[in-house]
Amino acid sequence: MQTTLEYLTNYRTQLAAVLSQIDLAQVKIACDWLQAARDSGQTIFTCGNGGSASTASHFACDMVKGASYQRTQRFRVLALTDAAPTISAYTNDVGGHVIFAEPLKNFARPGDLLIAISGSGNSPNVLEAVTYARSIGGRIVGLTGRDGGKLATLVDLDLRVPAQHMGMIEDGHMFLCHMMAYYFMDTQ
Repeated sequence: MQTTLEYLTNYRTQLAAVLSQIDLAQVKIACDWLQAARDSGQTIFTCGNGGSASTASHFACDMVKGASYQRTQRFRVLALTDAAPTISAYTNDVGGHVIFAEPLKNFARPGDLLIAISGSGNSPNVLEAVTYARSIGGRIVGLTGRDGGKLATLVDLDLRVPAQHMGMIEDGHMFLCHMMAYYFMDTQ
């Protein structure tokens, strides 16, 4: 049995190895798409469940405040995860599978960008949002893990964290979001 320090050391070592495998050329494409959305006034939507919901909200906050404050060009970013009354109403009255797609029907326009976050790549409500975004001509970035799941086959750009461990996948997703947001905060 590992000691606490051994476990922590192993986790850090494994996570560092996972993060070093992330394809930065793919992340650059995502940054280019974010910049294009900002420059053309398109809206960027984010969604995810559980820890991924928190990541979606955190990324939106970083882009709306950190990458936009006191700047001429500002990001239009909405986290679909932040509408608790709407989410609970749809969950109760219709079903959890529509909690992201239905608000997109109110707000999304052709050319908008959806960042869909799912460690497994198989979250039904995230997949439903992606299907709707695709149907109106949206562009989709997926943040996935493991084998990418169904989400990897439906997105325009799959930013995959090559890990099996959900904690490391979620760590990697936050790493990706911070890289993208801080690119704009630190260089734009």
